[in-house]
Amino acid sequence: MTHSKRDYDGFLCSLLLPDPARRSSLALRAFNVELALIKDTVSQKTIGLMRMQFWKSAIEDIYRDDPPSQPISAELWREKDMEDRAYRNLQELESYAENTQSSLLYLLLETLGVKNIHADHAASHIGKAQGILTCLRATPYNSHRRKVYLPMDICMLHGASQEDFIRGSRDKNVRDVVYDIASQAHVHLEHV
Repeated sequence: MTHSKRDYDGFLCSLLLPDPARRSSLALRAFNVELALIKDTVSQKTIGLMRMQFWKSAIEDIYRDDPPSQPISAELWREKDMEDRAYRNLQELESYAENTQSSLLYLLLETLGVKNIHADHAASHIGKAQGILTCLRATPYNSHRRKVYLPMDICMLHGASQEDFIRGSRDKNVRDVVYDIASQAHVHLEHV
């Protein structure tokens, strides 16, 4: 039975929310249904406690930026990621891309019935490239709002400050930051 049937009024209320809030609400409601179903779907208390432990561990992993490969966990991780700060390094941006963009591709493969390690490998790299490029593509918009999310290690390497991006600078150091980050996306596409 789907989560929308188990929590129908919660599902309907979630549909009235704007898109980002709707996704989060649906994930949280699905999480709630998952927890509520444990008692009804297990034959032994020990098994129920093990499933509860899985979710406790999943939440802990979410807050360590290492969500399990489970759709509800990935969406809850996205909720945690609402902080307004730049990525510390390129690896953190790649991790974010893996947990958002790649996860969506994994789900798409699953809905298509594709169970292939090579397809998963390609989805991982395509998702990372897509996430990195989305971060770059959103930079002018975010900079206009005085927010810069580009990896700090790459910015520091080239001596580019957040203020450089906010001002819309096109100096060499800013272009070098963009080039290095875009090059990492290209590396991922070469692995496909």
